Amino acid sequence: QVQLVESGGGLVQTGGSLRLSCAASGSIVRINYMAWYRQVPGKERELVASINSGGNIIYPNAVKGRFTISRDNPKNTVYLQMNSLKPEDTAVYLCNAGINTMYALRDYWGQGTQVTVSS
Repeated sequence: QVQLVESGGGLVQTGGSLRLSCAASGSIVRINYMAWYRQVPGKERELVASINSGGNIIYPNAVKGRFTISRDNPKNTVYLQMNSLKPEDTAVYLCNAGINTMYALRDYWGQGTQVTVSS
């Protein structure tokens, strides 16, 4: 079994910062990629940032220059540093990872952490 547990969400004012963490645990052989998505009710889930095992990073234009994803491989943890937050960043942020266990490569999701940016 593999679990992803997010932490670090909360309420912040416009222009503020938050740092999200996501720790993977369980029968992990290898983590291929880790990513952050966000979800707003009534809208499609949106990629926020991703990082693969080679360190290649992708950001959509909406967060480029404000958000930074990083990864601590020995700790199986991915971070999302969010600066210059805007009200439109308000969402549930979900951690996603492609993980090899002894049995298969699978896509895993965390339960999400709420980020609320007040104007």
